[in-house]
Amino acid sequence: MNRQDHKSDIASKIDFHVQALVDLHRFSGAILVGCDGKVLLRKGYGLANRHRDIPNTSRTEFLVGSITKQFTAVAILLLQETGRLHLHEPIGSYLPDCPLAWKQVTIHHLLNHTSGIPNYTNHLHWRTLAKSHMTVDNIVDLFKDKPMDFHPGEQQSYSNSGYILLGYIIEQITGRTYETFVAENILKPLGMKNSGYHYHAEEPKDHAVGYVLLHDELVNAEFLDMSTIRAAGGLQSTVEDLWLWDQALHSEKIISNKNLEAMFMFTPFLANYGYGVGIAQQFGRRLIGHGGGVEGFSSYLGHYPDEKLCIIVLSNLEEINTAGLAKDLAAIVFAEDYKTPRRPTVSGIDPDILSACEGQYQLAPGIILTIQHQGETLLVQASGGSKAIFHHESENAFFRKPADDKIVFHKNNKGQITHLTLRYGGLEESARKIKGAHTCP
Repeated sequence: MNRQDHKSDIASKIDFHVQALVDLHRFSGAILVGCDGKVLLRKGYGLANRHRDIPNTSRTEFLVGSITKQFTAVAILLLQETGRLHLHEPIGSYLPDCPLAWKQVTIHHLLNHTSGIPNYTNHLHWRTLAKSHMTVDNIVDLFKDKPMDFHPGEQQSYSNSGYILLGYIIEQITGRTYETFVAENILKPLGMKNSGYHYHAEEPKDHAVGYVLLHDELVNAEFLDMSTIRAAGGLQSTVEDLWLWDQALHSEKIISNKNLEAMFMFTPFLANYGYGVGIAQQFGRRLIGHGGGVEGFSSYLGHYPDEKLCIIVLSNLEEINTAGLAKDLAAIVFAEDYKTPRRPTVSGIDPDILSACEGQYQLAPGIILTIQHQGETLLVQASGGSKAIFHHESENAFFRKPADDKIVFHKNNKGQITHLTLRYGGLEESARKIKGAHTCP
């Protein structure tokens, strides 16, 4: 097989794998896989707008959530290159009325989540607050008087607050809005014509609508006012534009190699995180990437620098594990093990078995799964969450449509259910049965 045939074969395998997920209602969105500067496959799948029957394409705009942080980090590094700021200076040098508690916090700490400043999106009433337009000052007011989580530089804890402050610092230094600075210095120079920040209620015509799974049905996600996430997650883009970004970022087209190395450097004893990107090993290869998630959307952008492989996955289904899908696509390229899903079949089940599965299961401290049966399905509800419907698949296994979630019940040698295994979002957790009927027929 020649080189061109090999690339075509990889593209066909990728397309087959993603289409299998689409057929199972486990993916809707767009992907782009490129290697050594050449695109292997770029394609949209499913619908961008179900009400209007508009399909997703490689030019459909998606909210990309925390992939935004890469752009914010590079904007900061651009300012350092022109001598307008220094990463290891205290943020108080750039922020008026900086709280005393932040005296030792530097820009470096904000970039790699080691500042100790509490994450504002953990606010008790955040989901309500996120529906209203907020200024930067409004957002900073949510956390500026909160006690620090730890001393700056001593630990690492993911904090959107840090990136809100980075956007604020950009505005203070340049005298321009954050979105204007990023557009003029990054988006426009790179030709990213279908990317930007929309902080108000308007919905561009090429923008995908975000959906969530509710009671076995896909419904419109709750409204999120983009002004509430700004430099921490407010970007919308396409797989084609993010390809332009990726190719420029991993060169010296945007920032110098010195600053690029700083961006991709991590502190091992804290966390594998650089500036706006995660640093990891996957399939024995270096991986630089980041995911994102906001109401109705999930995203992932990964780059294997030694192989010059880029994988971009954007989805308008909130439950989709885009990082897991990106890993599968990389496995196809690298000829590693992966599994293309098959459609589970809903099978009939004895009601007594369903009854035996009912009860409460301790998933984690303070988190209990309550399971009831309804007809031939199980209703599963985590503490404080909504109910999800699971269908019978095999002897002791149940699955959730269209998400790739599964519950497997385990018995002891007396035929009693002792615990369950919950698989969701690429994770697997065990929950011990603490209340309810125990004996399965």
